[in-house]
Order: sequence, then structure tokens, then C-alpha cells
Amino acid sequence: MRLEPIASPGPLRLVLMPLAALGLTVLVAAVLVLAAGAAPLPVFGLIVQGAAGSQFAILETLTRATPLILTGLSVAVAFRAKLWNIGAEAQLYLGAVMAVVLGTGATGLPAPLLIPLIGLAAVLAGGLALLGPAVLKTRFGVDEVVTTLLLNFIVLLFVSLLLEGPLKDPMALGWPRSEKIEAAAALPRLITGKRLHWGFILALVSAGLVWFVLARTVFGYEMRAVGHNAQAARFAGIRVERVLLKTALLSGGLAGLAGYSEVAGLKGNLTLDLSPGYGYTGIVVAMLALLNPLGVVVSAIFVAGIFVGADAMSRSAGVPSYIAQVIVATALLSMVSALLFTRYRIRWR
Repeated sequence: MRLEPIASPGPLRLVLMPLAALGLTVLVAAVLVLAAGAAPLPVFGLIVQGAAGSQFAILETLTRATPLILTGLSVAVAFRAKLWNIGAEAQLYLGAVMAVVLGTGATGLPAPLLIPLIGLAAVLAGGLALLGPAVLKTRFGVDEVVTTLLLNFIVLLFVSLLLEGPLKDPMALGWPRSEKIEAAAALPRLITGKRLHWGFILALVSAGLVWFVLARTVFGYEMRAVGHNAQAARFAGIRVERVLLKTALLSGGLAGLAGYSEVAGLKGNLTLDLSPGYGYTGIVVAMLALLNPLGVVVSAIFVAGIFVGADAMSRSAGVPSYIAQVIVATALLSMVSALLFTRYRIRWR
């Protein structure tokens, strides 16, 4: 058996493959629901209702989608240049640390100055976190998959150290958490009394800007060229190493912005469970969106809707909410397989 490239996939194949991926995802989810002792159709209805069946559900889905948009953009930018950033989780936490360090009264600045200052510091912290692995890759050929993955654990231990030491809230009764940021540093809520905050708008603007950079600027062209073929890009005069370093700053900065958004917009302080794996889920979001910045928004809302809907479904039907993670993983694997079979066909010898 071997895979044979398809010179020009027909429109029927381009339509059928994603539909087949969607059908396979639904089939796997149905089997899992049946195994849990429930009927699939009512459970699917509960997931949709829980994700988009009311104003509360929609706002909760958008709130959950906010950090996923930013980490998805972070991964999409890096992967476009073949810089395999697996460390968005670490970059997110470093952005959150900067939000706490500057937002708990250290500067005394008013909100119009303090909010952009913290955002810029979070972007810088996230960018520098990825710049190190990028330098190791470009100067010494060190695999960035290993370095960025290991950096996740190092940063989490560092954050734990901070929360047990200099950033620990003395009023937390021993719990490892930081003090709450002051009101001047917080991102306002979009709707009074709801959890959705201006971080969502920030994420949408970021998606638009990243799309513009990738599609309409020289830097975006260089990123895409390096991602397609680094040797050919170098032969054409593109300084590949410099492009990768700039890509690392942009990618890490977007993940750092996610951490800032979660602290300043939603949680108010830093804890070790600030992120339930947003950095890793960002990889799924980016791949489902085929690394398209605008597609990342749709993909992040879809993934967030699955998680929020599964939580509601679990409360109503008693089916474990962990099924949402299986659905998302199955959707990713199915879509990647669909893309493969869009461009290749199997030949049996």
C-alpha cells in the first residue's frame, strides 16, 4: 500500500472528505454515549442547547473561546513558518504573571495607561519565552518541540514557586494564589453582570491583525515561504533565521496575551489552575482551522461550545463531560485524515 499524490482534487472530493470527517466524529461520539448508557440524539441535543440554547450559554461559550482564539492564533502563526510551538501553555502563564506583577498596585498608573502597559508586558513575556527555543533552533539546531514542551513544566514550577513566595496572597489562608489585581488594571465586562469581557474583542482584533500580517505584508509572505520550503526561501534571499525569530516573538506574544486576558478580564488573580490546558487545546483549534487566522475564531468557538455544552449535558443526562475531549480529539484526527485523503489516494500493490 502506498499513498499517491492527487494532481488536482475534484470538487466532489473537496466536499465529501470534510463531511466524512464530520460523520465519523458524530459516529464515534454516538458510540461513546451509548457506552455510557444514554441515547445519542437527546445527548447531542443537550450539548447544542448547553452551548447555544440561551443567552447565558452563548456568552459562556464566547468567554471560554477567548483564550482559545489567542492560543490558537499563537500556534497557527508558528506552524505557518514550521516553528513547532508546543509551549503556548508556558507563554500563557508568563503573560498572566506579568498581569499580576504590574496589576496589583505596583505602578499606581490610571486605567488608560495601566491596561495597555500590562498587555504589552504580557505580550513581551510570552514572546521572549518562545524566543529562547527559537534561538536554540536557529543557532544550534535544537528541536523546538522538545524545548517548548519542557518549558511548559519549567514555567509551571516557576509559577508555583512565585505563588508560594513573592506573589502569594497573605489573605489566602494558605492557598497558592496571588492577590487580586486592582480595578484600574481589569478589563471591563462587555455586559454588566456577565462573565464575557473585553478580552473577547481583543482576541477578535488579534485574529484580524494576524490575518492581515499573513496575507498582506512582506513579513507574512516570508513566513509562508519559510514554512513551505526553508531552503528555497533562503535561496530567494529571505533571511530564514530572522523570520523564525520574529515569528517566535509574535506567536509567544499572542499566547502571553491569552494569560493577560484570563487574569485581567475573568479571574482577577493567578492560580495554578488558571488554564485547564488552553495552550495545548490551541494546537487543536489551529489545526481544525487549517492554520487560517479567521478560521481560528470559528474553530475556537466550536471547541468552546463542545466543552460548555458537554458540561451542561453532564449535569442533565449524567454522561461524563470528559466525552467532550474525546469528541474534540476525534474531530481533529478525522479532519487531518480528511485533508490527507483530499491530497492523496491509496494505491494497493
